[in-house]
Amino acid sequence: MRFVLPASRERTICLAEGASCAKLRPKAELRGCRRGCAASRLWVRRVAVVDGPRWCASAGSAGPRAMLSRVHEGPPPPVDRRPRRASRSSMSRARPLVSVLLPVRDEALTLEACLASVRRQTIDDWECVLVDDGSEDATAELARQAARADPRIRVQTIAATGLVGALNIGLDAARGRFIARMDGDDVMHRARLASQLAVLEVEPTLAAVGCHVRLFPRSGLREGRRAYERWLNAIDSPARVRAEAFVECPIAHPSLMVRGEVLRACRYRDRGWPEDYDLVLRLLGAGHEIGVVPRRLLLWRDRPTRLSRTSPVYGLDRFTACKAAFLAADFLADEAGYVLCGYGATGKALFRALVSHGKRPSHIVELHPGRLGKIIHGARVVPPRALAEIPRQPIVVSVAHAEPRAEARATLRAMGFIEGRDFVCAA
Repeated sequence: MRFVLPASRERTICLAEGASCAKLRPKAELRGCRRGCAASRLWVRRVAVVDGPRWCASAGSAGPRAMLSRVHEGPPPPVDRRPRRASRSSMSRARPLVSVLLPVRDEALTLEACLASVRRQTIDDWECVLVDDGSEDATAELARQAARADPRIRVQTIAATGLVGALNIGLDAARGRFIARMDGDDVMHRARLASQLAVLEVEPTLAAVGCHVRLFPRSGLREGRRAYERWLNAIDSPARVRAEAFVECPIAHPSLMVRGEVLRACRYRDRGWPEDYDLVLRLLGAGHEIGVVPRRLLLWRDRPTRLSRTSPVYGLDRFTACKAAFLAADFLADEAGYVLCGYGATGKALFRALVSHGKRPSHIVELHPGRLGKIIHGARVVPPRALAEIPRQPIVVSVAHAEPRAEARATLRAMGFIEGRDFVCAA
C-alpha cells in the first residue's frame, strides 16, 4: 500500500503488503519495524506530497513500482491481514519453476523455521519436495501439517534409506526447471531463490549457482569454523570456485541451485565420501561452470549432531580420498608423476591417497631445511627455486592454511606457472 501525505513533506513509509506497520512513519522509526521491511530495502520508498489525502494501491507481487493508474480520494481501504496464499494457478501448474529438494530425518525442532523461510520467498512459483527419511520424532507429522496448509509442499515418506537415497528419491519427484537444495535445520533468506534464479537466467553458461552463508548459532562457534566461513564467503566467481575446488568443497550444499536437466543427468551417488563434494567435482570435471551469488542468503546451522559431524563419510580422510580420486582422473590423468609442494600432515595424507591411484611424485618441494636434499618414497626433496630446473610436470600444492597457500600461489605465478593448467591447490 502506498500513502501520499498532504502538505509539502516527504517521508519514508513501509510498503509491505498487509504488514501491520503499513502506516506513515519517519524513516528512523521504520528501522524498528517488526516485519523487517526497512532492513530488506525492498518495500521502502520516499514519497512526495500532493494536494489532499489520497491513496493508491500497488499491484501485489509486482512490487511498489507497479501501481494502479487511478488515484482515489478519501481514506485508504482496510488492510487484509490474512496470510497470503499462493494462487491456485501457481499451485496446480504442472511444472514449477523451482523445486526445493529437502531431505530430512528427525528435524522436528527445526523444520518449522526451515519451511517458514521457504514460504517467505519473494517468488511464488516453487514447490518443496520434502523427503522424510525414516524419522522417529514428529518430523513426519509436522511435514504433513505444512503440506495441508500449503499444497506447494509435497511430502514423500520413506523407510530410512540414507541421505543419498533420499536425495535421489526427491530428485525423481521434483518437477522444477531448477533444483534448489536445502536442509531441514537451515534457514534461507527470503530473496535466495529469486537471486539465484536471476543469475542462472542471465548466465546460460552456468550449470549451478551457490551463495554465501552465515553459520549459526554464533555462540560456541570455534575459530576453525569461522575461518572456514570466511574462506567460503571469499569465493565469488566461477573462476574462484574452480581454483578452490580441491582445497575444500567450494559451495555449501544447502545453498546450491542447479539446472534441473544437469542434476537429473548427474544424480547423487554414494562413494563412501561426501555426496555434495562428489557432485561439485563431477560437475566441474564435466566442464560445467558453477557461479556464486556473493550475498549471505543462507543461515547454515552448525551443531554437534549434524550429519557432517557424526558420520564417518564426512571425515577428513574421506575428503582426502575424494580429492585424490578426482585429481587422478582429471588433472593428473595423463601423467604418472607429478610434483608435490608441501609435505606436512596435509601433504602426506594426499601423497598416500594418490599412491592408491598409481600417482607418485618425482619431486617434493619443501621449505623445511631438515628435509631438503633427502629422498622420500623415491621423490627428491627440493626448494621452490628448483622448479625452474625440473622438467615440466603437473604441480599439486598441498598446504592446509590460507596464508602459506597464498604465498605458494604467488611464487608459482611469478615463475610463470598458470593455476588450473600447470598447478592446482589442495588441502
